[in-house]
This record gives sequence, structure tokens and C-alpha cells, in this order.
Amino acid sequence: MKRLAVVTGGAGDIGRAIALRLKQNHDTVVLVDLDIAAAERAVALLGAGFVALNADVTDPESCARLAAEIGTLGQVATLVNNAGAARGASLQATTPADWQADRALNLDSAFLTFNALADQLKANKAAVINIVSVNGFGVFGHPAYSAAKAGMIHLTRAIAVEYGRYGIRANAVAPGTVRTQAWEARAAANPDVFKEAAAHYPLGRIVRPEDVAEAVGFLASPLAAAITGVCLPVDCGLTAGTPALARTFSQSDDY
Repeated sequence: MKRLAVVTGGAGDIGRAIALRLKQNHDTVVLVDLDIAAAERAVALLGAGFVALNADVTDPESCARLAAEIGTLGQVATLVNNAGAARGASLQATTPADWQADRALNLDSAFLTFNALADQLKANKAAVINIVSVNGFGVFGHPAYSAAKAGMIHLTRAIAVEYGRYGIRANAVAPGTVRTQAWEARAAANPDVFKEAAAHYPLGRIVRPEDVAEAVGFLASPLAAAITGVCLPVDCGLTAGTPALARTFSQSDDY
């Protein structure tokens, strides 16, 4: 049977980049998205070997139907839980509905998708890669999203420990700032937002979707056969430290 990779949130910028990278060592890559029209446009752009499927990954019944459809396409070798978005920008601005929506999309969805596909993943000794965020490590705004991503990191470890006996490896990738469609409103309000963000990163730039995709490709590959339960920051050095703050503390122009 065909060797499959499944990418949730596949229609977005990061999802498409991940799908393209995974096609290098999978027969078919399934792009799962709530917006099926966007997923189909992505598949048309990517070409042969890509399939679009519709699902609401926050809904258990929808995830069950998705798992059944995927089972007809081949053997799942890799699952990438990439679906995500943020609503409430601060705690004071976050309503209970915002909190629940961010938790559902950024944490519950990863569990529900994994749970629905668990038997297929066990049968194929699959790799699971959860796309989290540096927001899971520290306070960078969007608290409900951030709390969900922190939970997703723990979910990754739980899968690694409990399902390792079946040959499943589970890891997370934590991007820093990535210019995606989700940023367009903020970029419209502040055209310098990415330049301002880059100033906080040791590499002096923000992350590209392809940077995230390469990390996923590595973790899904035999090169990472002994790696499980880790969270790999892909953040141009943000979580290592901030040059401007180091310069202030040390009063050294070397930073």
C-alpha cells in the first residue's frame, strides 16, 4: 500500500510547505483542512501525489470519518498536527468563548486526530509531529493559544512515553514568528511588524515556512529514529536569548 503523510491545517502557508517537504519520502500527502476549497487549491498548486480532505479536527465524529477515509488511501507513516490559530491577544481581551476556541483548535484537535488515527499509527510504527510554538515556553501574547501550545508539548511527551512500545515516535516543532496569512491584519496595521520582530532574534530574521518544514522532514525521517518526546525550537534563536536585552544587561556592544 501507499505510504501516507497526513498534515492537518494543510491549506495554510506552513501546512503547504510541510506537505511539499514530506512528499520527498512519502507516496501520498493528505492535506486536511476545514476549508476544503483552500485545500483543493493547495493540492492543485502542489501537483501529483497530494490529496485534499475536509475535516473539522475539533470534532470527534469528523475526526473518525477522516480516519476512515485515510484508511482507504494507504498506510499512515507520518501525522503532522499543524492546524492552529489564535484569537484573544491578551488575558484581559480573552472571553470564555475565545479561550475555549483556542484550546479546541490548538490542543484538543491534536488529541482528537491522534486518537482517531491511533490504530493506523500503531500498525505502521508512525512518526507524529505536533506543530507547537515558542508561545508554549514564554509569554509572547495570545495567552489561550499559548496555554494550548504548552499543553500540546505535554501531549507530545505523553504519546512518546505511552506509545513508544508500538514503535511510534512523537516530537514537537516550536516555530518562532513566521510570516503567514494569519499575520496579514497585524502587518496591515503595522507594516514594520516583521522588521521589529526580527530585531529580537539572534539571527536577525524571522522564520520561513520552509524552515519549519525541514525540521518536520527530519523528525519524520529515519535520521531521527532514536529521537522521541522532544520539542525542537525553530525560532532563529529567540528562546536562547534576546541580543538587545543582553546588550542592556552587559553594557557591551558585542551583542
